[in-house]
Amino acid sequence: MRGLGTRTVVYQQNVAASLGLYNNDYLSVDILHEKGPITAGELSKLTGLATGSVTALIDRLEKNGFVRRENDPNDRRKVIIVPLYENKEEVSNTYHPLHTAMLKLASSYKVEELELITQFLDKASTILDEQIEHLNSTPRK
Repeated sequence: MRGLGTRTVVYQQNVAASLGLYNNDYLSVDILHEKGPITAGELSKLTGLATGSVTALIDRLEKNGFVRRENDPNDRRKVIIVPLYENKEEVSNTYHPLHTAMLKLASSYKVEELELITQFLDKASTILDEQIEHLNSTPRK
């Protein structure tokens, strides 16, 4: 699992670089893709970045067409960050070879095996989320 995690991080860094983005910027794009529209404060909590850093990050992502800002209809002091991930052809083109290779890999398994793998990955993701929360709630030395 650790090796897979490391390879995933290195792959992500290479994807970000190929798109001309910093890794934290692209990580934020993926978080927004997964979570949907969220406030800058929520993005700050999810990334662990300071709010000032998140503002600069959002500026860069907006400039490059990865997000747009919308006023929060419930609180005019807040801004909602809306991902535009799916509209980016260069993102689709970058992930296409991985997607194709993963589909080929998945086709080599039986349906029951894929169900078990999916269940494991879902539970592993939950454990990782819990561990991230634990690390974020533990005072730093």
